Amino acid sequence: MFRSLRLLRAALCLAVPLTLTWGATAQTVQGQGATFPSKVYETWAKAFAKAGGVAVLYKGTGSGDGIKQITARKVDFGGTDSPLPPAELAKQHLVQIPMLVGGVVPVVNLPGLGGAVQLDGPALADIFLGRIKFWNDGRIAALNPGLSLPAQPIKRIVRAEKSGTSDGFSRYLSGVSPAFKAEVGASQAPAWPGEPLKAEGNDGMVQTLRATSGGIAYVSYDRVLRDKLAAVKLRNAAGRFVLPSERGFAVAVLESDMHRSGDDLATLLDRPGPEAWPITLTSFVLVDAEPAQGAQVQGALKFLYWCFMHGDDLTRGTGFAPLPVSVQSRLAGRFTQVKPRDGALPVYQSF
Repeated sequence: MFRSLRLLRAALCLAVPLTLTWGATAQTVQGQGATFPSKVYETWAKAFAKAGGVAVLYKGTGSGDGIKQITARKVDFGGTDSPLPPAELAKQHLVQIPMLVGGVVPVVNLPGLGGAVQLDGPALADIFLGRIKFWNDGRIAALNPGLSLPAQPIKRIVRAEKSGTSDGFSRYLSGVSPAFKAEVGASQAPAWPGEPLKAEGNDGMVQTLRATSGGIAYVSYDRVLRDKLAAVKLRNAAGRFVLPSERGFAVAVLESDMHRSGDDLATLLDRPGPEAWPITLTSFVLVDAEPAQGAQVQGALKFLYWCFMHGDDLTRGTGFAPLPVSVQSRLAGRFTQVKPRDGALPVYQSF
């Protein structure tokens, strides 16, 4: 169902010409952008270097900055959880490649509660609208029978910078709450009502949450695992309260048009399926489609291609899920969309 290395290698080799002509050059590949997958990219980069590849340095600064940096050609690839539409890709001369899927997770700081807080989408939206102000509010209590909720103010924690995580989170809330859609809407930098606490990146969200009793924030699932945070159990489209999991992200993909028709821009939010995690996102990278020389993109393409070939095993246990082999095989042609202006095609299938 999901990637087999042998099947993927065969699919990619059939789809990508092997008669590439540009020789390898030593360089350090610079990536920047989305914080959502940053720890996985760091893991992949270490394994890539150990296998004989060039050094890859990735800096998590937010999806908005990732788009900005690659558009200005200041990095070799940009990371974003907010995919660019085809018209913008054409305008900026960029190639966009989906890399993996993961989940945005609401997390709370409620010590001694004795169990996970259960929320549905509308209640979560009203919390972030500032309409539900206390943890023992009747709407939250009704979703948590038997759980002794504190009469404590809810303190919202949101991202300070443009963020693909915020974009995905606000898109989910807009989809489940007409009020949220009308008042805030989907954005990389939502105009949150009231005065929530603001933090930079996933690191800042974790630090601020830990320092804020009664706090609620949203982070990537890998940070829940790494930092042992208290995840909310969220009601999914099947009506079940679920905790986030790699399996839940995989189910969301299988219940989407990404799997059915190969549409890598298809939404993974609130997909059907009893195990599906409601706030599942695809994370993408952007590379220059028309570099002056093939050597300029060769290192980045080698790294990304290697991730397709070997990233499956490296992804397990990280808090993310790989893309289905059917999707990956369709993406092979993305590499050939990179057309250096000097005509020297980069070699990226070996190093």
